[in-house]
Amino acid sequence: MSHPYRLRLPGPTTVPARVRQALAKPVVNHRGPEFSAVVKEIETGLQRLMGTANQVLLFAASGTGVMEASLANTLGPDDKALFISNGQFAERFATIAKSLGLQADSIDVPWGETVDPNVLSERLSKTDYQAVVAVHNESSTGAVADLATIGGIVRETSALLIVDSVSGLGGIDMQQDRWGVDILVSASQKALMCPPGLGLVSLSDKAWHVVDGETPRARFYWDFQKARDNAVNCQTAFTPAVSLGFGLCEALRMIAEEGLSNVLTRHERLAAALQAGGGALGLPVFPTSPIRSNTVTVLQVPEGRDSGTVVRHLYEHYGTVIAGARNKLNGTVIRFGTMGSVDESDIILDLTYLERTLCDLGWSVEQGTALKAAKEALGAT
Repeated sequence: MSHPYRLRLPGPTTVPARVRQALAKPVVNHRGPEFSAVVKEIETGLQRLMGTANQVLLFAASGTGVMEASLANTLGPDDKALFISNGQFAERFATIAKSLGLQADSIDVPWGETVDPNVLSERLSKTDYQAVVAVHNESSTGAVADLATIGGIVRETSALLIVDSVSGLGGIDMQQDRWGVDILVSASQKALMCPPGLGLVSLSDKAWHVVDGETPRARFYWDFQKARDNAVNCQTAFTPAVSLGFGLCEALRMIAEEGLSNVLTRHERLAAALQAGGGALGLPVFPTSPIRSNTVTVLQVPEGRDSGTVVRHLYEHYGTVIAGARNKLNGTVIRFGTMGSVDESDIILDLTYLERTLCDLGWSVEQGTALKAAKEALGAT
């Protein structure tokens, strides 16, 4: 491999130099005033990204960890949850529920699409669900949920709306309070430009009412009540990932300096450019949902071609690490991350190497069309 290593996955993503420098700071007393100040700054920064006035809880965990925590704190064996299932991570959420012994029903939506609001309304009218669970940005397909519509429907019921925005937060607009998202979970390693290891949770008053109820819950490390009681003093219930806290604090400062609206616009522009370039190479976007992801671009390869060959060639010959699929889309799509610390030069290089790869593999490609389409898309936004 003669080219420099380029991490272009839809997470984990490249960690910028400023964040890496912050990660290298000396570890401090996790119960002392220095780290309490960091926790407070992180909460303030995340509230802006989440669109919430709610307290934000931090866990040393992956996104999957806080997905489990959201269920363990609100649902018991006699409770039913309805999962909007339109991709790998929605299916993972339902699998977690079943592993906890919960009753998990699903609305099965074709991958790449989003739920029909009428179907959701009908299901909620027929069954008393304690929670509706959705994925904001389904990074396996590139489909984005219409949370404003979903939240409006769920708000009229007693159910909680639980949302995974691990791959969306910081790159796609999130308005937790306005949209009626009761529990929002995310993580550090995607648009937030940090290494994996921090799980983030925000709860509405409606959700806290359930958490604080008399129903016993099987939880210890994941106990939201313990986390809240410590968060009041800008601390965590258990030993935090101190160095990751420094890194996240710096990443949030970078987002604030650029301006959140500018950050979201940048993600939108870059995703549009990459998608335009992919289309010019004969690789159309996979999702058909009305809202497509700005943080992950999922491109279809032509029938009879294997996407795994493209992924391997990009890495072995151009040092560029992208993703295929480890699910029922295996062999049919390639996925690029357009999240976090990414700029126009990254997209141009992605398309340059992708075009070369397809030529190397003997695909019929008109050279230069991808860059032309991307530059036209960039110029139009």
